[in-house]
Amino acid sequence: MMMTVLLKGLVVWGGILVLAIANGVLREAVLEPVLGRSVALVLSGILLSLLIIGMAYVALPWLNVRHLAGLLGLGVAWLVLTLVFEFSFGLWQGKSWAELLEAYTFRGGNLWPMVLAVTVFAPYLAARLRQLL
Repeated sequence: MMMTVLLKGLVVWGGILVLAIANGVLREAVLEPVLGRSVALVLSGILLSLLIIGMAYVALPWLNVRHLAGLLGLGVAWLVLTLVFEFSFGLWQGKSWAELLEAYTFRGGNLWPMVLAVTVFAPYLAARLRQLL
């Protein structure tokens, strides 16, 4: 049972990753040129947060997790996967630790820390929205 939830959680996180990449492309290609960097970062952060909650909402019946500990554990797993991906990909691209850690501030409209918090609580929020808790 536990392994099934972990594997399903990994599949859902893969979907979140695809949405996050698409969100980044939208930000860089459309929002930033039209609205400027700061506004684009804010809108992108809000959009990604909503997409993550939406993905959790849609996936929750399939994941079949209905208790608080399981929901928060799933969110923490998504956070860890996200951090491992972000730092690994950034280092692979040759970015310095200072460049990577810059994303973890709220400077210039950056909402990445908020997105990470939403990631942790998305399964719980989805369960609340579905009135499962």
